Amino acid sequence: MAKRVGADKWLFGTVLALVLFGLVMIFSTSAVMAKAQFGSPYKFVWSQLVFVVLGIVALFVLMRVDYRKYNNPKVVFPAIAITAILLLGVFFMGGMNGAHRWIRIGGLTLQPSELAKPLIVLFLAYFLQSRIHQIDDWRNTLLRAIAVPVLFILLILKEPDLGTAMVCAGVTALMLLLAGIQLRWIALAAVAAAPGLYWMLFHVAFRRARMLAFMNPDADPRGAGFHILQSLIAVGTGGFFGRGLTEGMQKLFYLPEPHTDFIYATVCEELGLLGALAVLAGFVLLGYRGLRAAYLSTDPFARFFAFGLTCAILIQAFFNISVVLALVPTKGITLPFISNGGTSVFITLASMGVLLNITREID
Repeated sequence: MAKRVGADKWLFGTVLALVLFGLVMIFSTSAVMAKAQFGSPYKFVWSQLVFVVLGIVALFVLMRVDYRKYNNPKVVFPAIAITAILLLGVFFMGGMNGAHRWIRIGGLTLQPSELAKPLIVLFLAYFLQSRIHQIDDWRNTLLRAIAVPVLFILLILKEPDLGTAMVCAGVTALMLLLAGIQLRWIALAAVAAAPGLYWMLFHVAFRRARMLAFMNPDADPRGAGFHILQSLIAVGTGGFFGRGLTEGMQKLFYLPEPHTDFIYATVCEELGLLGALAVLAGFVLLGYRGLRAAYLSTDPFARFFAFGLTCAILIQAFFNISVVLALVPTKGITLPFISNGGTSVFITLASMGVLLNITREID
């Protein structure tokens, strides 16, 4: 195919629109809380803006770096080793709310699990590109393909961070399906993982409470069911047009984590069904352009890479929105581009830079 003159403008515009919208919503959801806790309503939005600017710089730089440079064992395996070290490093740091998810160096906070997602995609793209015809060879292909994802998933589960681990598992499964794996292998993996998942959901106290609250949130409205009920109140009171930007009530110390995990609930409350659908449309368009790039790529490495990067964002967005709408049990997972989180927005924007570079190679 002829080489594209420039990157995909629709994809670039969608990413930029989602990020800018995120900054607006972070300010709207966090201003009162930030003023009460830190004395400035701009505390969270200024912090996010720094990482957005750095992320956009990374996007522009990586958009101009030939994606083929990553298709090299001298790039792939050192990156995996560094990520594994960072994932181990969190356990030597002080925990927060019972979790070890962050590395703190001075005033800088890094969440290595965010880096694990694109690194899993990179590794699988590198490994699977030449093994499509041997994909069902469990000894020489499947076991080797899942080694790095399983290692990262186990370390992330140990933090604990079940939501991110599920995103990583979902991306791994979809990329293996793209490579042509038979569904029986996915089913076998699901059966093998089922006992462990059951134990984590029903024998870990806080997750068991979330599962019970998901099934009957009204049974404990001030305790385990509080998150779900407050989220549904925010969604339900938005109506068609919403209360108006910055006019939401649930973010005023009712809705938990209104600027991170439950930011979509405030979108629904303040901007109504129209705003909620606009956000969904943004992710649908991003998914379409990203999967289109994967479909049109003639390079197997580019196809796997574009597919995996796109799916990682779509799966995470699906989980976040589903939690807000009480379609799945509550879990701590952010909405890509929109939720507050420096590491998340930086890594996601950098990943989009790589995806945009891939789009330069297609018609």
